[in-house]
Amino acid sequence: MASNGGGWQWAASVGTDARPWFRIFNPVAQGRRFDPDGRYVRRWVPELALVPTARIHEPWRMTPDEQASAGCRIGLDYPTPIVDHAAARTLTLEAWRELRGSR
Repeated sequence: MASNGGGWQWAASVGTDARPWFRIFNPVAQGRRFDPDGRYVRRWVPELALVPTARIHEPWRMTPDEQASAGCRIGLDYPTPIVDHAAARTLTLEAWRELRGSR
């Protein structure tokens, strides 16, 4: 079981030792790629059921009018993002570059 789980993590680059090192999982990009209409999200996250398809993978980007129409107020009905993915990715890549250069 551990071998299979580790193999899938390695293949998806979501384990603790992803290869290549600069490949960082992006949940928004994955959602757009594999659930473009948001069917999975709408089923399992009912707070997002009425969010427009164009915003389903980044509901925090909805305008106040869109939030009101969807009945999904960011920060009240659905949490605000905890991490700025683009900024965290940049910091992580910089750290990896430093580590690789120090060998």
